[in-house]
Amino acid sequence: MALSKQVEDSMKEAERNIREALAFAARTERPYICRELGGMLSHIENLMTTDGLFDKLDKAIKESKEENE
Repeated sequence: MALSKQVEDSMKEAERNIREALAFAARTERPYICRELGGMLSHIENLMTTDGLFDKLDKAIKESKEENE
């Protein structure tokens, strides 16, 4: 099941906000802060991408079961 529109939109908004924070942090904060913000961005992107991958995997498993019946 794909992410709901509301969840996906909220995650994209969070991603935009973190990118903005990272842009400001790059100029004024310690490198550790920038690294952590970058990690957050990576986790959000991975979560959205992985959800789609699970959908494809579920579909392939279902099709395989139907072929074997």
